[in-house]
Amino acid sequence: MTSVDMLRTPAELAEAERYTAHNYHPLPVVIAEGEGAWVTDVDGRRYLDFLAGYSALNFGHRHPGLIAAAHAQLDRITLTSRAFVHDQFAEFCRTLAELCGKDLVLPMNTGAEAVETAIKVSRKWGYRVKGVPDGQAEIIVAAGNFHGRTTTIVSFSTDPEAKADFGPYTPGFVVVPYGDETALGAAITPNTVAVLMEPIQGEAGVLVPPRGYFAAVRALCDEHNVLMVADEIQSGLGRTGRTFAIEHEGVVPDMYVLGKALGGGVVPVSAVAADRDVLGVLKPGEHGSTFGGNPLACAVGGEVVRLLATGEFQQRSAELGEHLHARLNALIGHGVIAVRGRGLWAGVDIDPALLTGRQACESLAARGVLAKDTHGSTIRLAPPLVVTKDEIDHAVDQLAAVLADSHQ
Repeated sequence: MTSVDMLRTPAELAEAERYTAHNYHPLPVVIAEGEGAWVTDVDGRRYLDFLAGYSALNFGHRHPGLIAAAHAQLDRITLTSRAFVHDQFAEFCRTLAELCGKDLVLPMNTGAEAVETAIKVSRKWGYRVKGVPDGQAEIIVAAGNFHGRTTTIVSFSTDPEAKADFGPYTPGFVVVPYGDETALGAAITPNTVAVLMEPIQGEAGVLVPPRGYFAAVRALCDEHNVLMVADEIQSGLGRTGRTFAIEHEGVVPDMYVLGKALGGGVVPVSAVAADRDVLGVLKPGEHGSTFGGNPLACAVGGEVVRLLATGEFQQRSAELGEHLHARLNALIGHGVIAVRGRGLWAGVDIDPALLTGRQACESLAARGVLAKDTHGSTIRLAPPLVVTKDEIDHAVDQLAAVLADSHQ
């Protein structure tokens, strides 16, 4: 380790502060390298990454198979635009559709783009198939949601920090309490075209709905001819011990919204997947993306699908997730109030009398573990699915030490 006077981190942080707008409040860590579940900062200090890019790094940093797929494609062609078809496109779309059990997929780039696509498809389906009067389509969403940052998406956010000062807001959305099937049923009207929800709410603190809730959502959607849209951008692709978190509820949605892990931590890749009678409402020229479905994205995304098709990562998440939650639950009453989640995903409520979530994450970073706070005294833990049992124990031991120190 270099001397304090030679550390690069303070200068890098000051430079970032000088030239970047305040859209994030990052921890004071400047990362330079990563491998597996570990990252190294500009001063050579190693950290165990227990955030994994909000699930974008489900397969860890620089997974060999994903890096090899990217390198191979970089030597061939990286972008054609969708004005043409390239040789990686059909296989990626086919294999992803098969993974989802759907007829069609539409590749995009970011999660927000995929959500916007789902909104547009749901509205068009409502007008062309269900017969909703033009301009009257309604989409029901849940309080506490997080689906992205576009002006349309923040219009139906209930988080003042994400929404305030960005109006005028887009109409056409109805907000109901998350997990309340009675409220959902009461909100459905003849103009309702879709119910858009996260199977587990990530930004809200890894909130798991009451058992049976999504079965009720599915039944209500079927009864009223409404599309059920599952935003699996954070919860999907192995994070909870299943390919999709909605599988824990024994439910199949009409549309999956995917992102984050689909790009393997290499490039932004997102997609929506649905059957032909839903996604087929789009016609040429009605929607698009210059970079969506580009050759590099399809090469990496295709390798992600192949990794998931083995079932190895879903099994790791399920088995190691049991261990993670057992260790975390043992901290309840010792500085932790509650623990929620599934698989390798947990929301941990810290006793606010001891620490805020931000303070807990800063103390964890000082001990070499990276996590992220949300909503006051909650921290989110989402290690890469390549994490080991020993690494989980190390991270939880550091959290226990942070809590113990806060009692002194």
